Amino acid sequence: MRFRHAGIVISDLEKGLHFYRDLLGLKILKEADETGKFIDDIQGLKNVTVRTIKMLCDDGNMIELLYFKSHLEKPKEKKIYEIGASHVAFTVENLDDEYNRLKDAGIEFNCPPKISADGGAKVTFCKDYDGTLIELVEVLK
Repeated sequence: MRFRHAGIVISDLEKGLHFYRDLLGLKILKEADETGKFIDDIQGLKNVTVRTIKMLCDDGNMIELLYFKSHLEKPKEKKIYEIGASHVAFTVENLDDEYNRLKDAGIEFNCPPKISADGGAKVTFCKDYDGTLIELVEVLK
């Protein structure tokens, strides 16, 4: 078994693309509007209309943004301690530079970068425009 992708639901297509494409640097691989029996069945919903955007990281891993045009209930901010997937993590070369660049772009962080207890990494969390937690990690030599 191999990891395929992580799916992230976004509430605003342009803001989502701005964060993941423009700020984080992921590349769009494929975009599609999905509707019909197949997508309804696999998502366990009725009358789904969703824009899916598959995005590639430099290492070949994928993120899939999901922008629902149907099912517009107001999203709630997920807490990191809730059951289920809690965040997505990206490895970066220079966390201080990324922190400053994203902070200057108005991205909210939990705290400035911190060195882990074992000294092996520098870590921080930020949030995308919907409050999805994104962990940024610099592996220290």
